[in-house]
Amino acid sequence: MSDITGVAGGGGPAADLPRRVLGAHRKQLRRTAALVLLTQAAILAAFLALWEIAGRNKWIDVLLFSYPSKIVKLLAGKLADGSLMPHVWTTVLETGAGFLLGTLLGTGLATLIWWSPFLARVLDPYIVVANSMPKVALGPLFIVGLGPNVMSIIATTLAVTVVITTLVVFTSFKEVDGNLIKVVRMFGGTRGQSFRKVILPASVPAIVSTLKVNVGLAWVGVIVGEFLVSKQGLGYLIIYGFQVFNFTLVLGSLFIIAIVATVMYQAVAYAERKFQRRS
Repeated sequence: MSDITGVAGGGGPAADLPRRVLGAHRKQLRRTAALVLLTQAAILAAFLALWEIAGRNKWIDVLLFSYPSKIVKLLAGKLADGSLMPHVWTTVLETGAGFLLGTLLGTGLATLIWWSPFLARVLDPYIVVANSMPKVALGPLFIVGLGPNVMSIIATTLAVTVVITTLVVFTSFKEVDGNLIKVVRMFGGTRGQSFRKVILPASVPAIVSTLKVNVGLAWVGVIVGEFLVSKQGLGYLIIYGFQVFNFTLVLGSLFIIAIVATVMYQAVAYAERKFQRRS
């Protein structure tokens, strides 16, 4: 009888069951996340170790492929003499500018197209064509039009990021439940209020996901732009390394790009997780 009373009154083992199940589920998620991270680290460590062994034993062409300790030694030397960081900061700042501008302009263009269905129908074939074009091929045009400077690099980055952002965000706008918009309009809401109260909040996850895509695209645009015009930056170091047959410098530059791009991606992923917890 006491057990039945405890259950009916909200106490006892049965009342704690949901909390225990939730706690066990959270522990399992943490274990899975830790296992994934450990596996990723193990794969990376194994790859680097195999690369190092292959390079030291001349199983691979060291001139072309180098090996990790040689790359680290080169980067450490350039870091010590102060010749590395100006290149890193130049590329990071250009990438950050292209990343943010591409996301903002793409989202703004998607908003404009959503706002005017007539404009959306007019621009639809042009956006499709622009999306199918090889954007990096526009680099020489930007150099002629804007000059061989940082503006050409950012323009190349925007050419890569803006169209994709526009398509993804506009698609997310269109996929919002139309009944929600009807409810706002029934209560006298304007189109602008519908956008602010319904469309934009519902599309924030898609916009944040677009940031992940733009991290990689921004790096592509900047490095291609630096290939063409820059006298400083990681793209310039890659081209210079090819010219003087210093492929360790090339791989070292790629190594730095991988690290910084990973940091940027993880920062966006962290912001996405924070938003999901709040919503």
